Amino acid sequence: MTCKTAWGWPVLASLLLAFLSPLPAIGQSSLVQDFWLLDEFMAAHPGEAARSQAFAERVTNPAQAVTSQRDEPLEIVVVYPGLQASDYWRRSVSSFRARMSELGIPFNLVDHFTRPGTDLRLQSRLIGDAMESAPDYLVFTLDALRHRGMIERVMAKGETRIILQNITTPLRAFDQRQPFLYVGFDHGVGARLLAERYKRMMPQGGRYAIFYGPRGYVSRMRGGTFQQVMSDHPDTELVASYYVGFDRERARRGAIELLRNESDLDFIYACSTDIAIGIVDALKETGRLGSVLVNGWGGGAIELAAIEEGELDFTVMRMNDDNGVAMAEAIRLDMEGATAEVPAVYSGEFRLVDKTTSKETLAAYRKHAFRYSK
Repeated sequence: MTCKTAWGWPVLASLLLAFLSPLPAIGQSSLVQDFWLLDEFMAAHPGEAARSQAFAERVTNPAQAVTSQRDEPLEIVVVYPGLQASDYWRRSVSSFRARMSELGIPFNLVDHFTRPGTDLRLQSRLIGDAMESAPDYLVFTLDALRHRGMIERVMAKGETRIILQNITTPLRAFDQRQPFLYVGFDHGVGARLLAERYKRMMPQGGRYAIFYGPRGYVSRMRGGTFQQVMSDHPDTELVASYYVGFDRERARRGAIELLRNESDLDFIYACSTDIAIGIVDALKETGRLGSVLVNGWGGGAIELAAIEEGELDFTVMRMNDDNGVAMAEAIRLDMEGATAEVPAVYSGEFRLVDKTTSKETLAAYRKHAFRYSK
């Protein structure tokens, strides 16, 4: 594989020693082959857009308690890659628990947090153990190819409904037998918002690098979409792109090497919170903070604090708790026999936040985004 860069072998070798993996260009076409992009899926499935809109209003509105109860509590298992700086996954569980309680639905929840992109064997074992007791719902994610096999095995048994978190593009291979719900914040939409902000900030173009997370769906959606949108911006050059995992330290070490060898770098596109904060660490260490732009991804507490301190330039902020609320509301409809009202996909809203965002506006965003997971 190759990397778009003018560096010589000594620098590449040092980057490899910093645990970076070179990444070839990722095109949107590779995504379309595997997944329905959100707008494409809506267009191909009549009625889905209206169902999604009605469901989104349900998520935004206050909870309405259920009118009928089960004899036994629902059994729910959550397996999340939550061992990272991003608070998305922890808040997802908190908001889900809180909304389920407000709805008055009795449930038992077992949650497991693993490392992103690495603990595939552990995730497989946890899911296998969970399936022995046939829970009513399994909440998982889909980022690596091996995840697909796990999900297919669960769906084939037909005893447990699958909710796929942090993915809003249905997998084509599942065809007519899709999971119960895809839920999250569309990575492509977020990447496009960030790319358009970079374009406005740098109308004259510039030289940039992309720091991806681990190999998989999230990196393809966040990084590939961003690269595509930036490709038509005049005088803009992608000089390097690497996988660093969702790992703050690997991002810091990689960014230090990049900054030492690229004196005229304009910005680094970060594909996650951990990566963004690692890059900020490197910018401070090398005295380049303020001269090289860097974005956040998700707008969790650590990113918002960095923006308020003037260390991070801007981010795309998820209305975070909507994802947990959406899962609870989908289960409520399912329990009441209104499964037909559950959309295939729930994709939450973003807000763009930067150093100029007023305290009042940011407080309003926080109030809604973290209304259950304070």
